[in-house]
Amino acid sequence: MSGVDEGSQRTWRTPRPLQLGAVLAVFQRGPGDRSYRSGPDGSVIRCVRTPGGPASVRLVATPRHTEVTVTAWGPGAAWALHHAPDWVGDGDDASGFEPRHPAVAQAWRRFGGWRVPASRLVLDALLPAIIEQKVTGQEAFRGYTTLVRRFGAVAPGPPGESGMLVPPDADGWRRIPSWEFLSAPVDFARADTIQRVCRVADTLGRLAAVPGPEARVRLQTVPGVGRWTAAEVAQRALGDADAVSFGDYHVAKNIGWALTGAEVDDDGLKELLEPYAGHRYRVQRLLELGGYSRPRRGARMAPRTHLPARRG
Repeated sequence: MSGVDEGSQRTWRTPRPLQLGAVLAVFQRGPGDRSYRSGPDGSVIRCVRTPGGPASVRLVATPRHTEVTVTAWGPGAAWALHHAPDWVGDGDDASGFEPRHPAVAQAWRRFGGWRVPASRLVLDALLPAIIEQKVTGQEAFRGYTTLVRRFGAVAPGPPGESGMLVPPDADGWRRIPSWEFLSAPVDFARADTIQRVCRVADTLGRLAAVPGPEARVRLQTVPGVGRWTAAEVAQRALGDADAVSFGDYHVAKNIGWALTGAEVDDDGLKELLEPYAGHRYRVQRLLELGGYSRPRRGARMAPRTHLPARRG
């Protein structure tokens, strides 16, 4: 393995074919996310804060998508290389999963190389999820990318990839002034939740080694972190194949429409997904990847405009 400054590298063969872009897409927080970049060769670069420090990580799957090469730069490179198989879902176990609806079966055929990832980075998944609470996707992405652009750091490496940023660490998020959150725009409630989780960041980070269902319960002991937010973390950081996004404005309606032709609420979704227990998020994500979304009627929800704009 070469020196960290030059980029450390690891290559291995996965147990089964891998659709790398589909697996890692959940880590991108909108098109303006400067901590995530995909290349024309199918490679993906993520810039993250690891327990070992900041790192830029480039992943690419080669021949027939069973061989993965990961190159990492920065103080957190060694940590990232060690956990890279988890990032692409090598530990995901789909045994016992049986599609029971035509839409699920079709999506499973198309995306048989998708797996549930496990980044093992709880704060990396939790902070964007908090910013995304109870707002439109457009507003959520804008809030997160604005704050990372203002308070993130230049990413270490890789050569030739300019403009990439590493999000702030827990102390960096805590030092962001309240007016900067508002101008992002992120309201006081979500900003306060960010402050609370950053104060216990070390404790929350240890949840990466806790089974998904238990970790979701523990996450919800932090005021401001509810069922939806905990599920969003479990889906990305913990490899939890059963972590459905209950409480989402669209998920229950979209899944209900895809499986029955009619929208359902969260209670209906719970009943509908009961036969998939243990794999309920697997169903959710496969349908998302397959493009199953109910027909939209009327105008989309507009972003809020009453929060203050940034000056200067």
